[in-house]
Formats: sequence, structure tokens, C-alpha cells
Amino acid sequence: MQNKSKQNRTIVSLVIIVSSLALAFAPFPGVKKTVVIVSGTELKEPLEELESRFERNNPNINLELKFQGSQDIVNNYIDQKNDFQANILIPANGEILAELATRWKAQNNRDAFYDQPKAIAKTILVGIAWQERGKMLFPDDKFSWSKIEQAMQQQNWAKIGGKADWGSFDFVTTNPTRSNSGQLTIDLWLQSQNIRSNSSEAESLVDLIKQSVYQPPRSTDILLQEFITRGANDGDLAMVYESIALHRWSQATTTQGQPYRIYYPDITTETVATAAIMQHNTADNVVKAANKFIEYLTQPEQQKVLIQYGFRPVIPGIDLTSVSHSPWLQNIPGAMSDLAITTQQPPSTQEIAEIQRLWSRSR
Repeated sequence: MQNKSKQNRTIVSLVIIVSSLALAFAPFPGVKKTVVIVSGTELKEPLEELESRFERNNPNINLELKFQGSQDIVNNYIDQKNDFQANILIPANGEILAELATRWKAQNNRDAFYDQPKAIAKTILVGIAWQERGKMLFPDDKFSWSKIEQAMQQQNWAKIGGKADWGSFDFVTTNPTRSNSGQLTIDLWLQSQNIRSNSSEAESLVDLIKQSVYQPPRSTDILLQEFITRGANDGDLAMVYESIALHRWSQATTTQGQPYRIYYPDITTETVATAAIMQHNTADNVVKAANKFIEYLTQPEQQKVLIQYGFRPVIPGIDLTSVSHSPWLQNIPGAMSDLAITTQQPPSTQEIAEIQRLWSRSR
């Protein structure tokens, strides 16, 4: 009888152990993997739309979106200033991720990313101006860095042929120590005059720009929303991404009763929003979920959604004007679906660092 009782207890114990192991390794319905994504603000609206679609098709994955200026993404991650653990970073271009990888390796002696970062969407740097003022500044509708510089030097519209009641000439760009578009603006401007970033001429030009820009915003989308809300009295010309210039164009017409025009520099910079999965504090099962989302973003249907928000696709074979609700179908003044200008790669990490030093040292 005692042996039988022992056998029963042994069987019960084995059943408990087997059940515990089964519970430990079996997937629980309703248990979600959370992937924390930090992106540049220029992708905020399309990513929020795609987040909802992805989560409907993948109920076991929860995406948590955060948005920062692209340079802030790097600085906050390296300096551990965030109050959350980021699993995916998507700054405005791959060079910013290269900067992060270099700094992370130097400080931690290990790689920052699980795999090679992957391109998500493309756009370019453009200028936008309220139409009447843009026509006065660029009478031939051609963007000119030298004419902007002359306007800054003269300081007000009356001195450059504009109306006296237009007041001061107000140029707008983001803070290059926090945002990619501000860095691209300085880089293109220096190139237009063949000025080396480590020269006294560069210091003089950046001094002029910084004195002309009042409280530069920390991100490009914030800049454009403020440009639209405040109107021509607070901003005459702004440097932004083509994507958000196209996407928010109708808001300007509604808010200010007039649209702005888009101007393309003869040489501009193509910037490719690029996603990387971070090794630090990202569990293997979260890596799998993160990879699934990144792959999702690069599929044709999701690329078409990004086109609807003004981005150019990173996969071939999609005609910008064939996508329903494409901004290139809206007759936006100055907009080019086929670019008749030269595009170039973003500045290197060393050049970006020099631009940030220039801005920080300027008056």
C-alpha cells in the first residue's frame, strides 16, 4: 500500500513537471511582444497608419512608436537619455546610423545593430516659400542660395524689392545639432559656394545663418507645422523634406488661405530613412518581431502608403503618379515627380560632426 502511494505521488509529480514545462514553452494566446520604435518626426503620420494595419494582421505584436529629431535619436540613445529601451531606430538617413554605430563601438566595444540597417523610404531636401514672396526672391522660379544670403544680409524685404509691410526676411531651418534637415541645409549651402566646413568662410556663413534663424526647431515636421500655423509674418522661406512639404501643402491652403511653392535646389541631397534593430536590451523574440515589421514596411503596398505621404519608394517599379491619393497628382506648385535636378548622398559622419561644431561655435 505504501509503495502504491509512493508511485501515485511520483506520477503526480511527473505530471506537474511535464505540465510546467509545457506551459513554459507553449505560446500563450493574448501575450504580445512589444517592439519600441524611435523614428524621425517626418515619418510620424505614415508610421502611425502602418502601425495600425500591421497590428491588425499580427495581433501578437505590439508596436510602440516614439518620435524625435534624427540627431536626437542618436544622442539620446548613446547617452541613455530615454526613459524606455528602443528596439528599432529609424532616423532620416543611414549616415546618422553610421555615426551611432561608430560612437557605440568606441564606448561599448561591441556592435550596435543585429543586422545591416535597411532602407525604408526616400526623400530630398527642398525649399518652400509663400508664393508672392517666393516670386520676389526667385523671379525665375529657380532656387538660389546666393539670393537667400543677400536677403539675410539686407535683413528686410524693402531693401530687396519686396513690400515694406512684409517686414524682416525670415529664414527657417532646424537646429543642426538635433535634426538631419538642418545639417543637410548647411552642407548644401557650403557646397554651393565651394566653402570647406573647417574654414573661416564657413564660420562667417554659419554665423549669418544662425543670426537670421530665430529659435530653430528640433525637428523638420515641427518646423513645417509652425511655418504653416504662423504664416508669412514669421517665416518666408523654409528648408524641409519634400515628403512633408507635399503632405502638408493642403494644410497651408486651409490655414493661411494661400499655398506655398516648392523649390528644388539644382543640387540637393537624397536622404533615405533607414531602420536598424538594436542589440542592446533587445531579446531574440523581439528581434524576430522587429524584423517582421521592417520587412513589412518595404513591401509594395506599404511603399504605396509612404508615397501617399510624399515619400519616394525604395523598391523599383512604382510610378508616383499611379498611386491613388498621391500628392504628385494634386498640381502642387513647383512639385516634380520626375526630378530634373542632381541628387547626392548625405554628408559623411565626419562632415556632420564638423557642421555641428560650426553651429555650436557660431554666435
